[in-house]
Amino acid sequence: MVGNKLPITTTDAKSQGPVSVSTSTPQPDQKQHEAQTRAFVIAWFFTVIFYFLEYAVRSSPSVMIPELEASFHTTALGIATILGIYYYTYSCMSLVAGAALDHLGAKRTVPFGVLVLGIGCLLFSASAVLAGNAGRLLQGAGSAFAFTGGVYLAARGFPPRYLATAIGATQCVGMLGGSAGQFVVGPIIEHGVSVHAFWVGMGAIILVNAAVLYFATPKEQIEPHLQEGSLGSLLMPYKVVFSNPQSYLCGAVAGLLFAPTTIGDMIWGVARFQKDLQLSYHDAVLIVSMVPLGWVFGCPLLGWVSDRIGRRKPVIMGSAAIMILAGVQIAFRPFPIPAKIAMFIFGVASGAAMIPYSIIKEVNPDNVKGSAAGGINFLVFAITAFMGPVYANHVGKGVGIEPDLTSNFQKGGLFWIACCAAAIVVSFFLRETGRAAHPQPAPK
Repeated sequence: MVGNKLPITTTDAKSQGPVSVSTSTPQPDQKQHEAQTRAFVIAWFFTVIFYFLEYAVRSSPSVMIPELEASFHTTALGIATILGIYYYTYSCMSLVAGAALDHLGAKRTVPFGVLVLGIGCLLFSASAVLAGNAGRLLQGAGSAFAFTGGVYLAARGFPPRYLATAIGATQCVGMLGGSAGQFVVGPIIEHGVSVHAFWVGMGAIILVNAAVLYFATPKEQIEPHLQEGSLGSLLMPYKVVFSNPQSYLCGAVAGLLFAPTTIGDMIWGVARFQKDLQLSYHDAVLIVSMVPLGWVFGCPLLGWVSDRIGRRKPVIMGSAAIMILAGVQIAFRPFPIPAKIAMFIFGVASGAAMIPYSIIKEVNPDNVKGSAAGGINFLVFAITAFMGPVYANHVGKGVGIEPDLTSNFQKGGLFWIACCAAAIVVSFFLRETGRAAHPQPAPK
C-alpha cells in the first residue's frame, strides 16, 4: 500500500528557488500496522478452524453412543452423564476466556484453549470412565476460548465495516462443524473406524492446529493497568452484568432455546430416532444432522430479520413458536412432512437463540460488553448442564427400553416443546432493545 506523500524541498537550476516535489514514501509505522493486521486475520482463520473442530467434538459423540457404551463399559445413561459434564467447564470457562483475552492477549490464551481441547480428545479415547470424564471436562474448558477468541481476533484484523461479516462467518463455520460432527462422523464410525482411533486422530489434528495458531498469532502490547489488575478488577465487569436482572432473562431465553439442540439433538438425537422409532443408524444420523445444518442458515437469517425490523422480541417469540410447531410434527407427525425437513426447520428457528446475545450487550453499559458475552455464555450452558441430567433421568433412561417406544419418543418431544414455550413466557419480560422501539428524535 502506498504511504503518505511527503514533500521534499529541492533547488531549481534556473531560478535557484526552492521547489516542492512530492514523492511516495511508506511510513514504517503504517507498514508495521498493516503487517500486524494481516497476522491477526491469519490467526482469526485458524481460530475459525478451532471453532469448527470444537463444534465437531461437541456433537460427534451423539453418533457413537453404542460404541462409547462398549468402550467405557457403561450404559447409555452413563454415557449421557459423561457427555453432559462438558457443559460444566464450558460455562465456567466462558467467564474466564473473555477476561483472559483482555488481560493476556490472544497469543497466550487462544492456543492454550486449543491445546486443552486436544488433550481432552486424547484422554477421551481411553477406555476408562475416569479418563472419559476428565477428557470431556477438558474439552469443555478448551472450547470456551473458540468463539470468544474468534471475535477478539476478528475485531483486530478486520475494518469495522467488515467486522459483522467476519463474526457471522465465524458462527456459520462453527455450525457447519456441528453438522459435520454428525453427518460426516456418522459414516466414518459406520464404516468401522473405532472410537479410539477417531478420538486420537481428532486430538492430533487439534494439537497441530494449536501449534500453528501459536506461531501465527502476533504478540500484542497489553496496557500495564490491564496486566497488573487485581482479581477484583477482573471480576468487576461481571458484577455489573450480573447485577442487571435483564442479563438473567437473556441467559434464560437463550438457554431454553439452546437446550433442545445441545441435549436433545447432540447427545440423545441419534439414540432416540434409532432405538425409539426403530430407524436405521444411517437414517437417524441424517435426520439429526439437519438441526445444526439449520443453524447455519438460521443464525444469520434471524439476526438479519431482527435488525431489519428493528425489534428483538417478536423474532424470538415467533421463532420459538415455529420450534414448537416443528417439535409437534417431529413427535406426533400430524402431517406427512419428513422428519428431516421438520428437524431442519427446527434448527433454523433455533437460530433465534443468538438474538439474546445482542440484547444482553444492549441492556448493559458499553464498557462491559465483552463480559456480557461471557456472562450469557455462562448462563446458557449452566442451564444446559442443569437440564441434561433432568432429561436423562426422566426421558433418556427409557430410550430403547420402555415397552411403548413411540410414547417415550413423544415424551422427549414434549420436554423440548415445554422448553420453547417457557422461552416465550420469559421473553415477555425482556426489554425491547431494537431501534424501532427507541426511535431517534428527528433532526431540528
